Amino acid sequence: MALTGIQIFKLLPKTNCKECGVPTCLAFAMNLASGKAELDACPYVSDESREQLAEASAPPIRAVALGKGVRATKTGGETVLYRHEKTFYSPTPIAAMIGSDISESDLETKLNVWNAFQFERVGFNLRPELVALKDTGGDKDAFAAAAQTIAETSEFNLILMSEDAGVMAAGVEACKFKRPLIYAATEGNLDDFGALAKENDLPLAVKADSVEGLIPLTTKLDEMGLKDLVIDSGSREIQQSMKDQIVIRREALKSLNRALGFPTITFPCEMASNLDMETMIAAMHIAKYGGISVLSDFTGESLFPLLVERLNIFTDPQRPMTVTEGIYEIGTPDENSPILVTTNFALTYFIVSGEIEGSKVSTWLLIKDAEGLSVLTAWAAGKFSGDDVGMFVKKCGIMDKVKHTELVIPGYAAAIAGDVEEELPGWTITVGPREAAHIPAFLKSK
Repeated sequence: MALTGIQIFKLLPKTNCKECGVPTCLAFAMNLASGKAELDACPYVSDESREQLAEASAPPIRAVALGKGVRATKTGGETVLYRHEKTFYSPTPIAAMIGSDISESDLETKLNVWNAFQFERVGFNLRPELVALKDTGGDKDAFAAAAQTIAETSEFNLILMSEDAGVMAAGVEACKFKRPLIYAATEGNLDDFGALAKENDLPLAVKADSVEGLIPLTTKLDEMGLKDLVIDSGSREIQQSMKDQIVIRREALKSLNRALGFPTITFPCEMASNLDMETMIAAMHIAKYGGISVLSDFTGESLFPLLVERLNIFTDPQRPMTVTEGIYEIGTPDENSPILVTTNFALTYFIVSGEIEGSKVSTWLLIKDAEGLSVLTAWAAGKFSGDDVGMFVKKCGIMDKVKHTELVIPGYAAAIAGDVEEELPGWTITVGPREAAHIPAFLKSK
């Protein structure tokens, strides 16, 4: 049972050291009780107290690790209903389903195609993490063989799907080194699946026919010592599925209902007859509040927008994506290469640098710290003023690398040109394009 703030306070060192980020131990205790802080933030709590506080300091929704290797991920661990309150922590893993009756050659071909779906965006490698292997004929040998192929020949981790404990055991044995998710324990097979998950130390999905039906199942599994659970309310109708995700999240966070304090798994592939509709449903679940989303297939036009949406939603809104201030060499610039300057907003940097690379014109790109704001926003906020840009150019060291004195500023910051000229006497300040897409033509014309 969760402890109150006062109960937690009694177990803290009461030094008011402020190293946890709040002024007093009492304030920290209250934050801990409400799920707004983590116990690790206190450097002086004793081991004995830490053990007693373990439940109180755990996130209201348990974080569950999935898989091993380069695509290992986690789901859950959330502490708020809305990302602007703090942040969302665990990006929704995306899976595609394969039937166990697939031929070995078709499976290898599909895995090769799926593995190629990796997209670079603002410095991140965006890719799906999971393959859901579904038992389609009750053939445990075919199920195990497919599981082994996926585990050994691809980067993907697995969701093993079967209602037969014998088939599931064979699949687990074939790929347990990849830490697959077992799907799913139900009222009819709870003991067998629970024992299998516990014996192999694997995460277990629990399925019922309603949110209320999940509570006795997760309670019993918890009593068996199983903590790494993923829950499925069983709904395959879009509106009801949406309601279930919201009810589960609110029950876990607002009512501190530990029986529902687990990440969810959703199946857009079972809610629509085509991949386009599945993609829309998956987008809904990524936004609110699906823990794992399973599609029927991966295609670029479906997967890329989902991965970008996921990146946006699970980026901490209190910490803008930035790159380090400094001089960036695009291509092989020399003393005569053009000099461009822009802000350190990561998206701005990667778009601008990408367009410069595409132009094949080697360029010096100066990145000025503007607190992670885009050019127009930074200029409006006074974070990208002419004086500041001029001073940055003087101090960054670019003058030691070039012989010319021409600086290209972003088109959206044209208003600062005069102030930059005053700060850099003798320099020519050229206003560049407003849109990054016009940079290649601009550079080639110089």
